[in-house]
Amino acid sequence: MFKPIRTLFLIGFAFLGGVLFERYNASETCLDGGGTWNRATCFGLEPAND
Repeated sequence: MFKPIRTLFLIGFAFLGGVLFERYNASETCLDGGGTWNRATCFGLEPAND
């Protein structure tokens, strides 16, 4: 009975950790590119000219 519940909690924690990790990486990319990071939105970042 507890194994399915424990599995759901572990999946939830892994998902939350992944979301937080990606948000941190996005904020670092924004700041490195000269933008400002505000509430999960990057402002003032110039697009790359590839």
